[in-house]
Amino acid sequence: MQRTYHSSSGGFDFLGLRQHRGGGVEIVYDDGVARRMVWRVRSSVSDGIIGEALRNAVNQSRVVPALYAELKKRAIAVESVIS
Repeated sequence: MQRTYHSSSGGFDFLGLRQHRGGGVEIVYDDGVARRMVWRVRSSVSDGIIGEALRNAVNQSRVVPALYAELKKRAIAVESVIS
């Protein structure tokens, strides 16, 4: 499983959904310049629901705060892996 979401406004922001070696799901954020963040998804959630959250967040001007808001709205728990 790998899904990617790019800003529709032409920005460099990127959100991705991937499966790590242990079988869990991770969210990856990259601003295209200097910032890369990874979170491990701790909640059991369908691909469609988490995909919708990422799609909504990547199109906001402040992607990371929007991502946290979208995840909270859907009660999706995450933990930071690297920042």
